[in-house]
Amino acid sequence: QVQLQESGPGLVKPSQTLSLTCAVSGDSITTKYSYWSWIRQPPGKGLEWIGYIGYSGSIYYSPSLKSRTSISRDTSKNQFTLQLSSMTPEDTAVYYCARDPAGSWDFGSWGQGTQVTVSS
Repeated sequence: QVQLQESGPGLVKPSQTLSLTCAVSGDSITTKYSYWSWIRQPPGKGLEWIGYIGYSGSIYYSPSLKSRTSISRDTSKNQFTLQLSSMTPEDTAVYYCARDPAGSWDFGSWGQGTQVTVSS
């Protein structure tokens, strides 16, 4: 059974860069056709997809966040990382990592989520 676990700072100052890591167990991030996403949910709002890194290393970002987003991976550690720059209070949200096992935008497995607050 695949498990995903987010880690990173819970508090970030405005203008700083957020860095979160998703550690994966029970599956490999290089498993064919799998895609590994970052998704967030601001307070009182719906889910917002941020971007993914695919099994082959392909990367795709949400157009609305593309200029501030970087997703990378460490296959030796079976983990992938989100960096989101120029953070503002509007980026306050619960951040999730999730797996799409077949490239069908069906996120069957999620991490528990990590709260990130942007405040000075």
